[in-house]
Amino acid sequence: MGIIEDREKRTRWFLSDRFGMFIHWGLYAIPARGEWIRSFEKISKEDYMEYFHEFNPVNFDPKAWARAARNAGMKYAVMTAKHHDGFCLFDSALTDFKSTNTKFRRDFIREYLEAFRSEGIKAGLYYSIIDWNHDDYPAFGDRFHPMRDNESYKGRQHNFNNYLDYMHGQVRELCTNYGKIDIIWFDFSYDDMKCERWRATELTNMVRSLQPDIIIDNRLEGAGDGYGSIISSSPELYSGDFASPEQIIPPEGVTDSAGNPVPWEACVTLNNSWGYNSSDKTYKSPKLIIRKLVECVSKNGNMLLNVGPNAKGEIPEESLAILSQIGRWMKLNGESIYGCCKAEFPKPEWGYYTQKGKLLYAHVFDGNIGPLPLIGLKGKIKNVRLLSDGSEIKLIDSWNTKIYDSESFINFGSEGSLTYPLPDEIDTVVQLELL
Repeated sequence: MGIIEDREKRTRWFLSDRFGMFIHWGLYAIPARGEWIRSFEKISKEDYMEYFHEFNPVNFDPKAWARAARNAGMKYAVMTAKHHDGFCLFDSALTDFKSTNTKFRRDFIREYLEAFRSEGIKAGLYYSIIDWNHDDYPAFGDRFHPMRDNESYKGRQHNFNNYLDYMHGQVRELCTNYGKIDIIWFDFSYDDMKCERWRATELTNMVRSLQPDIIIDNRLEGAGDGYGSIISSSPELYSGDFASPEQIIPPEGVTDSAGNPVPWEACVTLNNSWGYNSSDKTYKSPKLIIRKLVECVSKNGNMLLNVGPNAKGEIPEESLAILSQIGRWMKLNGESIYGCCKAEFPKPEWGYYTQKGKLLYAHVFDGNIGPLPLIGLKGKIKNVRLLSDGSEIKLIDSWNTKIYDSESFINFGSEGSLTYPLPDEIDTVVQLELL
């Protein structure tokens, strides 16, 4: 099979599960100003080590994290094994800068994987292909390195191949020592640091040889600001299995140059931060997250929703409350998300459609004056049910709808009512079984 055919086979479960949890966690939870703090504040390696010596997440409970994900209706998860600061949450034999050398002395990745697998959640790993801790990663003049403007770093020689050996070696460890890994989420390429600069063909072949069923994101050649060759008709071997738009839902989804759908996943924060930020209280509402998840699925996409645990290892209460409310909606309406894709009918004005075979799901966001129009569906509907409880909804054929030849109409009140409240103000899901 070719690259595209292999991708289609690998991503079948991914395009059915649709909703996942992203976990950004590391030393940066202690200063609590986000995961890019080393870069933004130009903190030296020596000063950053303060957080390494202090790190002691006494309330770390991956089983509680996994339960929160499962109860929210999430089917898979991705956790940071190593972020850009170079700190490893796993017991790498290639560095001392790792969690098993902190006060806590535990392999957080092993415990995360075990906990999430035990809840029936597919588990993946985020791995930063850039590294601000490694001495052979270019520093002075790099666009993001914390020491980019530090004159003492000017003229330093870096053996980049030595760094690549280290990076490839750590990926090998993750793919060898931790059982089946469902996703590896590389991050990220920029400027000329992309593609074969990472020895990307070699890296991809190695990962696939060790984890044949794993799916890989597209960031060995792209990032949140671009997709790379995954959207071409002839993608590179290292193009990945899915595109990863960041903090945005593509207006038309993601397709290749011939208009064929490409697997994609919008990675989204719950507030405005990936890593724990104690001052960031700009949390998105459950209503917004649910509606945006629906939008992703209606465009053949997934949502990977982030949580950033604090320095004690706790998911913030605000995040847990939002996840809980999302979970209540998903318990009643998850059928309209899992296994669904873009509908064969155009987007309606009042919300979105998702579809699974002969089942069309109308996600009604806005109320209507009089009966709700289902444009182009007249004569195509076998029955109509409210998804949350299975109750019958009758098609309306009243005096004020007869003029419309191609539209079907429904109502949530009595047949003669002209206004009605929606049963669920977040998203009322109507299941339409098509003929």
